[in-house]
Amino acid sequence: MARIKNVAVQMDHVSTINIAGDSTFAMSIEAQARGYKLFHYTPERLSMRDGKIHATVEPMTLRDIKGDHYELGEPERVDLATMDVILLRQDPPFDMAYITSTHLLERLHPNTLVVNDPAWVRNSPEKIFVTEFADLMPKTLITRDVSEIARFRAEMGDIILKPLYGNGGAGVFHSTRDDRNFSSLLEMFGQMFREPFIAQQYLPDVRKGDKRIILIDGEPVGAINRVPSETDSRSNMHVGGRAEHSELTAREKEICARIGPSLRERGFILVGIDVIGDYMTEINVTSPTGIREVRKFGGADIASLFWDAVEKKRG
Repeated sequence: MARIKNVAVQMDHVSTINIAGDSTFAMSIEAQARGYKLFHYTPERLSMRDGKIHATVEPMTLRDIKGDHYELGEPERVDLATMDVILLRQDPPFDMAYITSTHLLERLHPNTLVVNDPAWVRNSPEKIFVTEFADLMPKTLITRDVSEIARFRAEMGDIILKPLYGNGGAGVFHSTRDDRNFSSLLEMFGQMFREPFIAQQYLPDVRKGDKRIILIDGEPVGAINRVPSETDSRSNMHVGGRAEHSELTAREKEICARIGPSLRERGFILVGIDVIGDYMTEINVTSPTGIREVRKFGGADIASLFWDAVEKKRG
């Protein structure tokens, strides 16, 4: 098996992360424990010249200590082909800047293993990829056509409206059948986003929680349930959702079994799916979270399982 020595992490700046719940931090701490040398860089430091991909990186040392969790060395411009593994881990939005970075990293993969595979990340937007499994989803509409959305709401009653390429619960609205702000909401979306919007049937089961299930190489390895606060319809933890321990139901195991082969075909080593009741709403392939929360509630050491899978892939 090819030994991993150098790992570059393309991420939001390490100074900005909340280590208590950051999956990139968890994976990087495990990499460091395995003796890999870590290099940190942010996406704007990526460049291509004469067909070669470079980045200005900083050697990174991590500590699991709040307020004192990192140390960076002197910046150095390196050819990223000298790295064994690159973690593609900056958060969306999934915009043209994000897409461009996947084009550049694709020049390196798979000789330098990029996780997740940048070409398939680019071709699998999280709210579109999931529509390949329409029978596992709530009723869903993707469009900018206001009349289509109005018809959809009239049919469904309550709906969820959100930007197609957003993340972290930003811009997610619950619109009821008699919502008098509906037209204004559509006007605002039209002004803010050039892309289509996504409307989904509202699932009352969201009050019981929005489950995050983490899969490694297409197999489920852990889950947490995220319960929304009384004043919000979103369950994302950074907007007030509460994490709790959860086991997989028979239906959730069925969903994972259905999507597993597609994840493996696309080279997705780490994926997080969202399930409300009996329905999957998203397949997260960019920078899925939940690793530290699963471990906190006594679940699997997913960071270790992740690097086991990466080492196998390298081999």
